[in-house]
Amino acid sequence: MQNNLEANKQNAIAFYRAAYLGDPAKAVEMYVGAEYIQHNPLVGDGKQAFIDYFTEMAAQYPSKEIEFVRAVAEGDLVALHTHQTWPGNAEYVTMDFFRFDADGKIIEHWDAMQEVPDETKNGNAMY
Repeated sequence: MQNNLEANKQNAIAFYRAAYLGDPAKAVEMYVGAEYIQHNPLVGDGKQAFIDYFTEMAAQYPSKEIEFVRAVAEGDLVALHTHQTWPGNAEYVTMDFFRFDADGKIIEHWDAMQEVPDETKNGNAMY
């Protein structure tokens, strides 16, 4: 099966939204393939480690919010650019990359996260 770029983008967003907003088990059940390789050093490898991490995060930070700024797909990869607001109004920008298998399921993840500073030298938003 050839990768459907638009479907992969929508599935990456739905996966991220479900996990981030408190239902990581459903996110994994619906959107993850047979294996899940994790490159974030704060999260263990595999499906259960992902579920455990996001379950704990949802309990600790239930009022966090996420905005999906853009999604880009090429081949078997989807990149998401997000703006996150955490309790205390801490803001972060993330770049997440997901690799999909031939069945349209997520099988690998990389990310980078940066806090939004109060001011910038260039005056441009990070998102």
